[in-house]
Amino acid sequence: MPQHEDPHIDRLVEILLEKKALEVTLLDLRKLTDTSDFFLICTGTSEQHVRSLATEVRDRLAVEGEKPWHVEGADTRRWVLLDYVDFVVHIFRQEARDFYALERLWGDAERTDFEDRWVPEEDAEKNRFEFSQF
Repeated sequence: MPQHEDPHIDRLVEILLEKKALEVTLLDLRKLTDTSDFFLICTGTSEQHVRSLATEVRDRLAVEGEKPWHVEGADTRRWVLLDYVDFVVHIFRQEARDFYALERLWGDAERTDFEDRWVPEEDAEKNRFEFSQF
């Protein structure tokens, strides 16, 4: 995993991947805006998954004395935004991520994609079947 100048980024990516976030993407906004240095974007598979991802990020960073400046969407759980000023964590349901298309909106930003660590159940079943053929 790449190392970033902001130590929170690597820690956040690790937290999200441990909790099975999908499509984890980092946008480096430092050359584009003064509002925030980084957007960390990911997808949750359900409202409960979005909530658990947001809770995990908040709880783990709070232990280190980091509290979000602003939180949005915690009630609807379609898109939860955790604003830590220098970095903003966006946790989406897939349909909301597709609709808001932050990666396209910030298309000039340097982008880093992180590989998902789990295989969806239907793919796991297919792989299990293919493996048993040998």
